[in-house]
Amino acid sequence: MQFYLDGYEPGDPLIEKPVRDHPSELPATADVVIIGSGPAGLVLAAQLAAFPELHTVVVERREGPLAVGQADGVACRTVEMFEAFGLADRLIGEGYQVNEVTFWRPDPEDPASIVRTGRVDDVEEGISEMPHMIVNQARMLAYLREHMARSATRAEPYYGLHVTDVRVEAGEYPVVVELDGRTIRAKYVVGCDGSRSVTREAMGLRLRGDATHQSWGVLDVLAVTDFPDIRLKSAIASEQGSILVIPREGGYLVRLYIELEPGVSRGDVTPEHLAAVANRILHPYEIDVRSVGWWAVYEIAQRVCDRFDDGDDPRVFIAGDACHTHSAKAGQGMNVSMADAWNLGWKLGTVLRGTARPEILRTYSTERQAVARRLIEFDKEFAALFSDRDAEPEKFQHYFREQGRYTAGVAVRYGPSLLTGEPTYQELAEGFPVGMRFQSAPVVRLADAKPMHLGHAARADGAWRLYVFADRSRAGLESLCATLPDLLARFTPDGAEPDSVIDVRAILQQGHRDLSVPDVPSVLLPRKGRFGLTDYEKVFCPEPGQDVFDLRGVDRTRGAVVVVRPDQYVAQVLPLDGDVAGFLADVLVPLR
Repeated sequence: MQFYLDGYEPGDPLIEKPVRDHPSELPATADVVIIGSGPAGLVLAAQLAAFPELHTVVVERREGPLAVGQADGVACRTVEMFEAFGLADRLIGEGYQVNEVTFWRPDPEDPASIVRTGRVDDVEEGISEMPHMIVNQARMLAYLREHMARSATRAEPYYGLHVTDVRVEAGEYPVVVELDGRTIRAKYVVGCDGSRSVTREAMGLRLRGDATHQSWGVLDVLAVTDFPDIRLKSAIASEQGSILVIPREGGYLVRLYIELEPGVSRGDVTPEHLAAVANRILHPYEIDVRSVGWWAVYEIAQRVCDRFDDGDDPRVFIAGDACHTHSAKAGQGMNVSMADAWNLGWKLGTVLRGTARPEILRTYSTERQAVARRLIEFDKEFAALFSDRDAEPEKFQHYFREQGRYTAGVAVRYGPSLLTGEPTYQELAEGFPVGMRFQSAPVVRLADAKPMHLGHAARADGAWRLYVFADRSRAGLESLCATLPDLLARFTPDGAEPDSVIDVRAILQQGHRDLSVPDVPSVLLPRKGRFGLTDYEKVFCPEPGQDVFDLRGVDRTRGAVVVVRPDQYVAQVLPLDGDVAGFLADVLVPLR
């Protein structure tokens, strides 16, 4: 990370200078009101904390932070997202890393017993530099709250406030939020208030779909067992039912998702009942539950809203469980909810900052509703196959492997829109598909010879990225760089840092020892801060043995410009002499 830009100061460099004190009382107005402080709400708040000029308010009906979370699976893509917030190292250090998955089915020789039928890698090699992690949802939320508290906004939720109504009127702050007799007005409101969303009801929307009438229990336990795969993710289907074993962080805790017998009433289920069912399913193995950390019963319901906003000029949005619900076994709920929020957060932030056109807000519902519908389809297939004890073992294992990119969160592809172009020049960078997330790759930073991942240089700061991959002769690179100062000046507000709206980074073909800093165009060495200091961290070279041009199929002769959205999705691939300014002009507000 970079700091000391405006002068040396001792202390924790992660703590930014505050722009205001967090008011103890609920204010009368805000730029954005977020209803709910679950995964979606806090990712949204964390993203908006990168815009210190904005006033964001988070209201939560609970009396305090969540102590024990329901969700736990953190997909590779979500870990990539947390890296953009500077939180991935902590998440990986504390969590359980899922490496392999085992599959168990009835023993053909003794169908009353189970036997292992397969064992595969949990994540396909090469799809992400980040692992699949298991971390308690409450800890994930704590990371995000701490990130907000360190930001210049010093943001934190207001607890114990029940929203009773949301309506749109007129004026500078047109959205009215009623809370237990109090009122706050906002420019935009986002309901992250769960499957019983008051915001959704106020918008006149409802979740559409079906309940499966299939109940599952979930237990977080400390237990002693002779089941050999208790520290591996395990999918078990016996004649007595199904279990999904999810080892938890800390080395001892384990989560059991347990299929319940048909006709069992939720009110009759206890932890002891769930443990007894687990023992029947695990036969001939036994599990002795010594302590229960948390437990619950839920019914699978696969539902989605028709839209996630309130119209063509949206002022009210919903995210997460407020607009889609599904089973927990595929591990997508928290991950997709957080992705909803990141998609919306940078759009709201840049529109309110005045650097992006308000029209981009319409893309939120279009993009994320399509993702939710695909999730519902996948969840129906996955849940049905998981519980199908008559299915061939190889069929389930094959399905698991085939859907690995989806469960890792890296299969989302946004269609053409204001924010995503047609893949006309895709052949210039085949490994960066337009509409899909920008997949990182190893590089070496030129100025200090630091080996690192290219994607880790970017933060969740609302800036667009131009990754300029140099052509072999570097003539195209030099020509493009000569035009970039005018492009940056056109869209960057007076007094703002030159990379605050459009961040230009170059990847050269030469090794880092074959070049020096003075060899690169001056636009790649921007002057920043009140002292006009040089930013030396914009230029990269290939990592020996893992050349990014080869790994991502970048045309060495012609080079390429990979335009990347603030949420790390590839918006366009263009030649070095392509119309970058024309593409961005449809998204950004020209300021001069």
